[in-house]
Amino acid sequence: TLAGCRMWTLTWLGITSLCLGAAWAVPAKEERRKAEKPKADLALYENLDLDNYDLTLDNYGEILDLSNYEELYDYGDLAPKIEVGTLAPRPKDPTALQNQGVTAETPKLQPPTTSGPIHPAPIPAQGESLPSCLLCLCIGTSVYCDDANLEHIPPLPPETTYLYARFNRIGTIRARDFMGLKKLKRIDLTSNFISWADVDAFRLLPSLQELILPENRLTALPELPRSIIRLDARLNRIPSTGLQPEAFRELKQLQFLHLSDNQLDYIPAPLPQSLRSLHLQNNNIQTMHEDTFCDSQDHSQIRRALEDIRLDGNPINLSLFPNAYFCLPRLPTGRFF
Repeated sequence: TLAGCRMWTLTWLGITSLCLGAAWAVPAKEERRKAEKPKADLALYENLDLDNYDLTLDNYGEILDLSNYEELYDYGDLAPKIEVGTLAPRPKDPTALQNQGVTAETPKLQPPTTSGPIHPAPIPAQGESLPSCLLCLCIGTSVYCDDANLEHIPPLPPETTYLYARFNRIGTIRARDFMGLKKLKRIDLTSNFISWADVDAFRLLPSLQELILPENRLTALPELPRSIIRLDARLNRIPSTGLQPEAFRELKQLQFLHLSDNQLDYIPAPLPQSLRSLHLQNNNIQTMHEDTFCDSQDHSQIRRALEDIRLDGNPINLSLFPNAYFCLPRLPTGRFF
């Protein structure tokens, strides 16, 4: 009928409109969600107080929650695998070394035998054949042999520059003790038992600048090299006859001559112009010459370098020799009455 056809047509149109409405509604809903999400994110960050954000050791645990940090991240697979290839582990089987490309021959250790007593290796006489770096301490070109109970100067390395052998039992100094040591600059033998030194013990050392020999038993001084700057032989037993004639005249670089507490009878003149300090206290000096320090023929002479002369402790009256000091910058120390 006509009425039935109209109803069917209206029903079909309604269904079609519903489907079209649903199809248009889904995109519109998605667009609204995308538009609302930035607004929500902005609202979230607006609540954060970024101006007062300060991460310190005190609030570190409050700001960052690390309680489940290890549960969220598993770094087991990310850990680098370290391969050590510098040294190979020692194999349990010694024959395995042949398969590892070992070029150096491995020494074979023999088990100790018990068939007889074991005797220690003989030790050379002290200071005779053992090198000084086994008896003493060698640091660079310096050799330290202090308080080592030495009775002789030990063999020294050829590059030795400084030798310290104080507080030992050394009794003599032989010419061969320092033979060939062309770089040796300082020898310190303080507080030994030295009573004798060969005449050439030090003379052939071209670089020797300091010879320190106090607190020994010397009765004579050997010849000295011209390179010497400081000689200290205090507290020995040296008389004036134990000095070479004019022993210090040719020592043009000598600056410090200390011979106090010996048995000298007179001042060992002539003294080099380079001398700065002369210590002769506590000897047996009783007199001097007018030209001991100054040239009596040249009254314009001035010895500016020689500023330290000690003659105290000697039985000499320095006031008896007023013309002996005119060239000195200051008077000697001693008795003037």
